This record gives sequence, structure tokens and C-alpha cells, in this order.
Amino acid sequence: MYSQTKIAIPIFQENCRDVIEVANDCIDKGADVLEFRIDALKNPEISEIRDTIEKINFPMIATNRISTEGGSFKGSEDDRINILYECADLVDYVDIELQCDDEYINKIHDTGVKTIVSYHDFEKTPDLNEILYIVEKEQELGDIAKVAFMPQNLEDTLTILAVLSHCRDTIAISMGDLGSYTRVMASKFDSPITFAAGTDVTAPGQIDIETMKALLNMDLNIMDE
Repeated sequence: MYSQTKIAIPIFQENCRDVIEVANDCIDKGADVLEFRIDALKNPEISEIRDTIEKINFPMIATNRISTEGGSFKGSEDDRINILYECADLVDYVDIELQCDDEYINKIHDTGVKTIVSYHDFEKTPDLNEILYIVEKEQELGDIAKVAFMPQNLEDTLTILAVLSHCRDTIAISMGDLGSYTRVMASKFDSPITFAAGTDVTAPGQIDIETMKALLNMDLNIMDE
């Protein structure tokens, strides 16, 4: 029995030369997908971003994270979305936040790329019904829902597992050390993607790629016995 959950590794670098170098390292370590954190670039030029994606030539999520959800992009909202729009034809997924105007989300979705509509809260974990409402809204607008919350206790992490058990085509993450196990358990619920760390750690509680692959393989071997 093999998990269908892909392991994505974020790349958070200030220039495209380093993005390519880190990408090759992550591919060698066994990533299934790369997440290109475009918001980390000091000078994000569309032509250079497109050239970088083409040179890497590997399954990729394009993400240009908004500052209120942990991102670093410093330009206008129009510029931020336009960068995602202009590289949508070269990537497998585009991650865009639920808090964006629907017209922006629809603009990306209408390109035909798979859209991950995401929501992050680095302070708390809402109750289950509120999270399910968020996921429902995300799925109405895009292809894959993504929610990530900070737990205050173990019960909060179990809420995230409940989300995964209720919802298809959903990435649900409990952040921090307390919730790090949910990144591994995501494969049990056929979550499409889970996130691990390569060179760059972009969220609290990310497990390094080597450990993630070892845990998944160990778990699968136990199930096969």
C-alpha cells in the first residue's frame, strides 16, 4: 500500500540563482513537488521567474504569499497576483489566499492551473465547524483547500485530523512542534500534499525531508506486514 500524498518542499531564497541551487538539492533529497516562494525574492521580475521555473523543470507550486499570512511580498496586490498569473502556465499548482478578492482567485483559476486556496492563522486553531466552513469556501473557489493553524493544546491538533477525515482534496496542517505529527498523518487521510523542509523552513513545525520520508516509509512497511 502506497500513500498518494505528495511531499512538497518550500524554497525561500532571495535570488533566482539560489532558488535553482536549492531546488536541485531538494529534488536529490526526494521531493515530489517544490513550492517556489516567490515572495522571498528581493527583485521579483516575471521574465526571470519564468526562466527559473523552466530551468528547474520539476513539479511546482507557485506561491507569492501575502504578508498577513506569513509572506514577504512588498509590492501592490495587483503586482502580486499578476506574477502568479504570468507563471501559471509553467507550474502544476498556484497557491492563492482565501482572503484575496474573488476576482483574483477566479483570474488564476481560469488559466486552467490547479489552484490551492489557502488560509493561515499563526496564533490559534478555530473550532471544527469554523474550519469546515473555511474549507468549504476554499473548495468553492479552487481545486484544493489548504488550512494551517497554530495549536494551543493537543486537542487542537486532533481538530486538524478531524478536518482531514471530513474533507477530500484538502491540506490541513497543525503548526509548531505540537502539531508536527499531523504532517505525517496527512498521508493516512489521502491529503494531496504535505510539506517538509529542505534547506528552508517556512513554517513552524516543518519536518525535514529525510525524516518525513523515513516516517512515511516506516508506516507503510508496518501496514504491509
